[in-house]
Amino acid sequence: MEQSLGLSDRRSLLAALALLPLAACATPMGRYRVEDAVRRLLELSSQRAFARLTEPGGFYDDQLTRIAPPDLGGGKGGAVLTALLRTNAVRNRVSLALNDMAVDLADNAAPIVMDAVHRMTLADAISVLRGGPTAATDLLAREARGSVVGALLPGASRALRSDMFEMLSVALSAAGGKDYAAIADNVSSQIGDAIFRAIGREEAEIRRDPAATRDPILMTLLR
Repeated sequence: MEQSLGLSDRRSLLAALALLPLAACATPMGRYRVEDAVRRLLELSSQRAFARLTEPGGFYDDQLTRIAPPDLGGGKGGAVLTALLRTNAVRNRVSLALNDMAVDLADNAAPIVMDAVHRMTLADAISVLRGGPTAATDLLAREARGSVVGALLPGASRALRSDMFEMLSVALSAAGGKDYAAIADNVSSQIGDAIFRAIGREEAEIRRDPAATRDPILMTLLR
């Protein structure tokens, strides 16, 4: 499994992300554009979402983002895993391990999401800004979900073969490990979707009360 960031490293990452709005806020008030507001909205929403997700229990403690043990259904390995996970104690243990892994992998996803925000083409920024409570996040997810899930997949694959998931190793050994790829793909997709749900929730809250952000761009253009 990839080495997780320590608390000080994680705080450094979040602090670095937090510098982005300060640079944007230097724009003179008369030069604010709708595109500025959409990007600022996504920057702040993403920063807040990752700050929550990368805390201990950041995924597991929240029903909106909790990662569930995959149900692979058919196939020898899938059948063995499904039978194993019918035991609540085993399912809970695997679930906790999956969500701990998600916290670690979210550290790697944060820069990818922020880069996607800065590279987005906002052909119709007004419709995004005046859209529903998660309109900007929905656009971001359409453009960046594939890249985020792809970046999560290698770390998920390595983690699933680590001692943390020894029970999965036992369950899948009879199938020669052929279902590891399916599990890693399932878990990576769940983590990616959870990240964008978390960002969307933060976007909705910012739209509800832009004044609480004390951000001049958002306060001006989200009125």
